[in-house]
Amino acid sequence: MRFRGPLADSYGGAVLLVLLALTPYLVLSTALQPLQPLIAKDLGLSARAMGLTSGMANAAYAFGAVLAVQIGSRVRPRRMLVVYATLFTTGSALAAWAPVAGLYVAGHVTQGLATGLLLIGSVPPLVLSWGTDKLPRTAIVMNLGIFGAVALGPVVGGVAAGTGSWRPLLWIICAVGSAALAFALLTFEDAEAQDPDAPVDIIALVLAAGGCAAAFFGVSELMGRRVIDATVLVAVLAGLGMLVGLVVHQWRSDDPLIPVRKIAHTVPVLAIVIAMAAGAASVALVQLAQTALQMKGVAPRHAGMLFWPEIGMALVAALTFSRLFFTRYTPLLALGGLAVLAVGGVVLTGAARGGDALVVVGSGLVGFGVGASVSPALFLAGFSLPSADLPRVFAFIELLRGVAAFLVGPALLQLAMTTKPPVDGLRDATRIAAGVAVAGLLLATAVAVAGRMRLHVPDVEGWQAGETTAIPSPPIADAVRGSR
Repeated sequence: MRFRGPLADSYGGAVLLVLLALTPYLVLSTALQPLQPLIAKDLGLSARAMGLTSGMANAAYAFGAVLAVQIGSRVRPRRMLVVYATLFTTGSALAAWAPVAGLYVAGHVTQGLATGLLLIGSVPPLVLSWGTDKLPRTAIVMNLGIFGAVALGPVVGGVAAGTGSWRPLLWIICAVGSAALAFALLTFEDAEAQDPDAPVDIIALVLAAGGCAAAFFGVSELMGRRVIDATVLVAVLAGLGMLVGLVVHQWRSDDPLIPVRKIAHTVPVLAIVIAMAAGAASVALVQLAQTALQMKGVAPRHAGMLFWPEIGMALVAALTFSRLFFTRYTPLLALGGLAVLAVGGVVLTGAARGGDALVVVGSGLVGFGVGASVSPALFLAGFSLPSADLPRVFAFIELLRGVAAFLVGPALLQLAMTTKPPVDGLRDATRIAAGVAVAGLLLATAVAVAGRMRLHVPDVEGWQAGETTAIPSPPIADAVRGSR
């Protein structure tokens, strides 16, 4: 293809492409909770059907990241980026227009799948193609494009619910998707596939798709059921079993889709623990706080405004990370983010009974905590492996983070609502969510200590050039190995 977009040499164009591609669905992922009663009433969906729709969309997002790695290795990636943006726009239009429930469900699940594909199609090129001087700004973009968008969701959802209509928000999402498609064309520069002769790993794709679908289906079916009900328990265990099978299969594969053997070192494992704990705790804390405000009868618009500090502090975290990007202190920032996230959870335990100030302060702490932990963890994992593996590493971590985030949140919410009285259930579930952050902090610290991990200034230039890893990663439990 000879076409070359007029913004192909523009870093700003590449940044806008990433932001426009990722923010719409990620905003929706936390904006839909206050809108669900409106959507359900308009389309005749039950509360369980709404939960299942969100669960399948989130499963599609997690799987889409893995699928994008397989496609990108064999097909020219920039061409596929245009396809992904078209798919997202089409799904968004379908969900916004949907006169019947089936079309809304299909459109929303398509949005999730397309966003997972867009994540791997757009973010790694932004990290690898613009020189080391742009990387701190790229870190800010990733923080805001992924985690800032999630933080903005409660505000957007509250404002939209306050209008009494949900379709305008979906049409705005469609318009943003159309803008992403436009920038995919404006910044287009045809590039060769990474490995056109790479095998299609059908087993890995089936395990990833089946694992996500089964696990998310099981959690979505929690509403009105007990955790030990067969429908829930069998589905969740089957899904988690398939995801474990995916890891084992990739470990044993001679040409893996996901380089699990390379990832099984101290720094990548530390990063995965941080990302999973932060994702699970933050999503659960926001969902529980939103539910507490709904139970108190707080108007949706006012409730949404209480979450503004979350996006503000996520920006502060992004700026902090950009200042520390070339230093040895990124691991400490990531661990500190988990600690702040846990403190935010402790504050939010009083959301169901206390005043608005608790939500304001707690949401701000959650915003800083997740912004300071997940994005630095992604870069830590990427820096500890060759830069050519970056798309595969990002895809694997997003798969695990997405599964943790979108399984723990609904499970804790159901636990809270089945406790008598629910106010006490919300408090206890919020404590558990804060405990997830604490457990992640302790486990990540233990991984670092057991691996004799040291703080290193990253060799970003050598890493970006493909000559070396940016930071060394000792074997897992290197201290134990040494003592033996």
